[in-house]
Parts: sequence; C-alpha cells; structure tokens
Amino acid sequence: MKRLRHTEEDSHNKERWLVSYADFITLLFGFFVVMYSVSSVNEGKYKVLSDTLTGVFNAPQRSLDPIEVGEQTQSAIPADGQAVIPPPVTAAPSHQQDGARARTASLRAMSQQLALEFDELIQQGVVTMETSDEWLELSLRNSLLFSSGDAEPHYDAFPVVEKIAGVLRDTDNAIRVEGFTDNLPIGNAAYPSNWELSTARASAVVRMLAMEGIAPARMAAVGYGAHQPVARNDTEEGRKRNRRVVLLISRDASIRGAMR
Repeated sequence: MKRLRHTEEDSHNKERWLVSYADFITLLFGFFVVMYSVSSVNEGKYKVLSDTLTGVFNAPQRSLDPIEVGEQTQSAIPADGQAVIPPPVTAAPSHQQDGARARTASLRAMSQQLALEFDELIQQGVVTMETSDEWLELSLRNSLLFSSGDAEPHYDAFPVVEKIAGVLRDTDNAIRVEGFTDNLPIGNAAYPSNWELSTARASAVVRMLAMEGIAPARMAAVGYGAHQPVARNDTEEGRKRNRRVVLLISRDASIRGAMR
C-alpha cells in the first residue's frame, strides 16, 4: 500500500509542466494577437487622425489679443444666448484727407463758374473744359487771343483773360499756362520756330493774368510747339484745334509740385 501511494504522487508531479506550458502558450498567443493588432493600421481612421492634426497645427491664428479668463459681467451675456458682434471700427479721416476733399470741392466750384462765364464759347467749340479731382483744364483756341504767327494779344483777348482772372483771383491754386502750335513752320525773325512762338504765347497769357491781379508766384509758362497735337495736322480744322493755349489749374497751391 505504501508503494502505491508513492507512485501516484510521482505521476502527479511529472504532469505539472503541462500547466506551465499551457500558461506559456496562452501568453504567447495573446502576445501575437496584440502584435497583430498593432501592426494592422486602419487606413480610414489614420487619415481622419492625420487630417485633424494637420488642421490643428496649420490653422491661422484667430486672435492677436490675449483672452481674459474670469467671470463675465451680466451685460456682456445676451439674454437669448446669441453672440454679440461688435460694430465695425472706422478710422477717423485725417486732416490731410479733409483738406484734399475741400480743395477738390473748391476746384469743381471754379469749374462751374468758368463754365457759366464761357457757356457761349463752349457751345461754339472755341473753349473746352475738363475737370478731375486734381486738375481743371481750360483750353482756348489761339484765335481768341492772338493773330496768326504773333504772340501779342489782340483786343478780344482781354475780356477773356479778365473773366478767367475774376474766377481765380481770390484763390491760391497753382496755374500752369501751356502754349501749342500746329506743325506748319513759322521761321520769321521774331520767332525762329514754333517752340519760341508757343512759349511766347503762354508767357503773354501769364503776363495778362498778373496784370489782372493773379499772383505771379502761382503761375508758370510752358511751350510745347507742335509736338503735343490733339488733332491731325493734315486738315485746316485739325490745325485750328492744335493752335491753342491751355490753362491747367491745380488743386494744390505749389506750382513746383503741380506736375501732370
């Protein structure tokens, strides 16, 4: 009997390795399952995660001011729970902008006065006017002011210049007087070329305006000769249009800064 009990205990001890082996196999199986699950990437979930991270790190900065953390006052929270959008902040116009607007308005007022003074001549096409925010251009045919090939104003020129001076006398706007001719050569003793003739005519108008009370420091005279035509020179009508004196009245007061 004693021998039999010893045999059963030995048999039981020899089979204990199966328990350890089974545990090892179970752990090994679990290990491979975990490794497989880690190595198998769900592409859809990975793309969603990738797009989310990209959007977070590449999002533009939404605020330049720090956000204060604390209790909000009752007035800052609307009763209906909707967000309060503050009104847009508009910058106050500078004094320089106000001054420019005022001078532009004054220039347009001068344009209206001159249009009334020369309404009949404008209807005849002898006088033309153009106005912008920076310039008033008054163009006069040479026939209103000068005889052919001459820079001495004839008697009809004085009432024309007097009307212009009456509008411009009490202002400080810079005035540039420009002379133009056609392309027919002149070549007389007084004016060797159209350059001299156009400059002399512009200077004569400046001198007449000064006699009517316009400050000489506001004015300048420029001659272009035949090189800035507004019409063709191969017809008589075109040459008449090219023979002109143009008064450019600037919005600004500085004659040196009145460039166009």
